[in-house]
Amino acid sequence: MGERCGWCGSDPLYVGYHDDEWGMPERDSRALFEKLTLDGFQAGLAWITILRKREGFRAAFAGFEPAVIADWGDAEVTELLTDAGIVRHRGKIEATIGNARAWLRIEADHPGGFSEFIWRTVGGTPVQHRLTDLSQAPATDPATDELSRQLKKAGFRFCGPTIVYAFAQAVGLYNDHLVSCPAYARCRDAA
Repeated sequence: MGERCGWCGSDPLYVGYHDDEWGMPERDSRALFEKLTLDGFQAGLAWITILRKREGFRAAFAGFEPAVIADWGDAEVTELLTDAGIVRHRGKIEATIGNARAWLRIEADHPGGFSEFIWRTVGGTPVQHRLTDLSQAPATDPATDELSRQLKKAGFRFCGPTIVYAFAQAVGLYNDHLVSCPAYARCRDAA
């Protein structure tokens, strides 16, 4: 059995995320919205910061239910800016509300909803990269660059190419575990 990808270090929370979540194909539209939102909040921060606050985010953002968040306005933004359980960034909070509205439009108007909108990026089948060194992992990809453009066109914010590729890795569109990592085979076989 190989060693896990080195990027997760030894923090038990990070190791658990690496072993059990990162790279596993996620097809639930609401869960995809949550992950894209958290990746947007992570911009400029370490992912472990978001992991440590994830339960706070879930509580503050009504379990990431887009139908609830889409109805929020200035009062909720003001309240969220006082919540130490999340990253208090006005632009990211306001973007989450707008993104929830965009998610609802995609869910209603796109055959297969938000999940299919995301997964069409890779033709519905995860790309199995065969990385032997972390330096081989790309930061972006032409397909996710296009997904970033499509998300922005649909009204999403905080979804630039680097964020969208990180999101795509995390939700299993790309299996970017090292081939020597035990999680590589788990993610490949879950596809």
